[in-house]
Amino acid sequence: MNMHNETIIQLGKEYVMNTYGRLPIALVRGYGSYVWDADGKKYLDLVSGIAVNNLGHCHPKVVDAVKKQAELLLHCSNLYWNEKQVMLAKMLVNNSCGTKVFFCNSGAEANEGAIKLARKYSFNKYGPGRAEIITAYNSFHGRTLTALTATGQAKYQKGFEPLTPGFKYVKYNDLADLQAALTPQTCAIMLEPVQGEGGVNPAEQAYLKSVQEICRERDILLIFDEVQTGLGRTGKLFAYEHYGVEPDIFTLAKGLGGGFPIGALVARGQAAETFQPGEHASTFGGNPLAAAAGLAALTAILEDNLPQQAWEKGEYVKTETAKMAGQLPVIRNIRGLGLMIGIELAVEAKPVQEYCQAQGVLVNYVQSNVLRLVPPLIISYEDLDLALQVIGKAIKQL
Repeated sequence: MNMHNETIIQLGKEYVMNTYGRLPIALVRGYGSYVWDADGKKYLDLVSGIAVNNLGHCHPKVVDAVKKQAELLLHCSNLYWNEKQVMLAKMLVNNSCGTKVFFCNSGAEANEGAIKLARKYSFNKYGPGRAEIITAYNSFHGRTLTALTATGQAKYQKGFEPLTPGFKYVKYNDLADLQAALTPQTCAIMLEPVQGEGGVNPAEQAYLKSVQEICRERDILLIFDEVQTGLGRTGKLFAYEHYGVEPDIFTLAKGLGGGFPIGALVARGQAAETFQPGEHASTFGGNPLAAAAGLAALTAILEDNLPQQAWEKGEYVKTETAKMAGQLPVIRNIRGLGLMIGIELAVEAKPVQEYCQAQGVLVNYVQSNVLRLVPPLIISYEDLDLALQVIGKAIKQL
């Protein structure tokens, strides 16, 4: 028997831990840019699993790959090689600056791995004590304890002290602040090319170029958290390509599996050769089913040239939103790269989200007053126009 929204919600409140401020709908089906709730209502999805469903929901190539692999081999230990994992690693390396890949299950795990890799690299080369990592205020790197410590937002850390030692925070896009934070103990600088949870804040090109120069001069590893920005979201396959900067390490998750859980840590140069057997692992990381989904998703992203589509559609959204801002001064700023767009408002964004949801459009907000638009990269211009029309009406209600 199919359950309705209210039944699912009540059961969820009874049996599921209260870790999310969930909206009062239960999604049961999705296809392309749309999802349906348990009561049969249809929504245009501009959240896409928070930048997970870059290919939209239930992309045929991903669904087909998962079905076929599920009949062959769901899981095997990483004590053995598996073909799908190897082929996905090869595809990632062939299309990036990386030379080796480690697979895990999420962005937080990928970032934990990046932190471990940076510290191990420094330990091997310089001995103990050189383990300090600099991250940015308003960053977000995950919810596990060390990834949470790397996250430069105190509101997420409150109540979980003591945090992992060895982290410093600096102002984003402020080179002088970063330079002042450097010490002989600094082993890595970890940044998002575009801050997601922090308000959709893109890095400045001159800033990232200078950070790369500092890292090379001091043998500090440069880590880019591309969990949200990677896999075509910003108009390039990886956001670092916009800046002419190649990180030593970058992390992926979200869009990598086409909706299936998978994360990856990609490294190059000496950093890529650092880990040895027994120094890092993941039971389910790169399992055949997840790797098959990742192969299908990455293949579709490349074959359909979705990064270019994301760039063109993102520019269209920003242009149309700028026209809207001319009539609605409550819109303070429009920023982002590709289809990772932030619309900063002079007021709280929650009422906009609620209005849009009632009208059948799902949007998300961060930092209380920034609408974050991360629709599927396959979204049509017709659907973008519909979404912007509803968002405009919602803002007018303010």
